[in-house]
Amino acid sequence: MDHEAVFEFDYPDPESARRVDRSVGVEVGDIEGDRTTASLDRDGATLTVTVAAADLVALRAGCNTWLSLVSVAESCADATPRTDG
Repeated sequence: MDHEAVFEFDYPDPESARRVDRSVGVEVGDIEGDRTTASLDRDGATLTVTVAAADLVALRAGCNTWLSLVSVAESCADATPRTDG
């Protein structure tokens, strides 16, 4: 893949990050296509979403998809990212 975007989400505690990770993690591999892949990594209270794509159009679509999935998971899990830097 020629293009990549990396998003880090910091949560108040590891349990909040784990809930979001488990919610969206089931989608890895299921919604990918020939032009886009995604991976998740959690380190304590930080969840990292990496989207890779063959072209910029596919990257934008993949980013929109994964950012939406994380947003919904946060709403459902009542886990919100820290905003204190």
